Amino acid sequence: MDTEILSPDGSGYARAESVLRDGGLVSFPTETVYGLGADARQDRAVARIFEAKNRPTFNPLIVHVADVAATKRYVKWTDMADRLAAAFWPGPLTLVLPLRDDSGLSPLVTANLPTLAIRVPEHPVAQALLSEFDGPVAAPSANPSGKISPTRAQHVINGLSGRIEAVVDGGECGVGVESTILGLFDEPTLLRPGGLPQEAIEAALGGPVVTRSEADPLTAPGQMLSHYAPGAAVRLNAVEIVEGERLLGFGKVEGATLNLSVAGDLTEAAANLFHHLHALDADGDAPIAVSPIPETGLGRAINDRLRRAAAPRDV
Repeated sequence: MDTEILSPDGSGYARAESVLRDGGLVSFPTETVYGLGADARQDRAVARIFEAKNRPTFNPLIVHVADVAATKRYVKWTDMADRLAAAFWPGPLTLVLPLRDDSGLSPLVTANLPTLAIRVPEHPVAQALLSEFDGPVAAPSANPSGKISPTRAQHVINGLSGRIEAVVDGGECGVGVESTILGLFDEPTLLRPGGLPQEAIEAALGGPVVTRSEADPLTAPGQMLSHYAPGAAVRLNAVEIVEGERLLGFGKVEGATLNLSVAGDLTEAAANLFHHLHALDADGDAPIAVSPIPETGLGRAINDRLRRAAAPRDV
């Protein structure tokens, strides 16, 4: 199979829409990372996502829709969801809500859970494609499972060329880490830190959110221990470089092969994270040491991805 590269214009969107309708796979940019999309109502199409990514089928997927009205076709909406959507959608926030009995979605999307992870992305290309398609698109990150998430079309091609029908090339993703996932259960629960800081959610809700424990069962995408991993070993919180290592720096550090943000800007670091990991991965298999990242704001999401990148690969 030859993977088409589509332009972000009328003809490109029409072609992408046709591929999705026919049960094919289309990668497209969101403000966070590139997603690998399939019609969430078609079992075979969703199964092909797992096949292309070599992704465990017990790991659920996020569904992307164009607006809040579309969201209500698939989940049981709540007042809290309404407040969060008004504050942060479109944007890098995924909500996990009870699945409607009449959703019509493939059970592969939810991994047979009674809940659905769903969001409204902000990226204009994603918005245009979702509006053209007018349906639910299941879309995890467009990379082989466990590998570095893609923030450019070329990253998608490098990892999935020949396994998917098309990529809509919408340039570089602005946020650079996946969406924050919030479960709206008995109490709001942070299931995965991401592109929307926890502090912003707590400010909107007027109170704290609960944080998921690593020991809890999988309830949302992106919770597997070993994930987002380059081929090389990764060592975190490195204040000095061991011989043979390459340093992924943060702040004003010496000897960095690449630096997430010389200025110590967490927003810049998040946007650079996966791109720099891709570059280091392509450059060889020497171990990667990573400078300490503050555990605040977007730093939580960056550290979450780095901890998963550094986790033992036999998990």
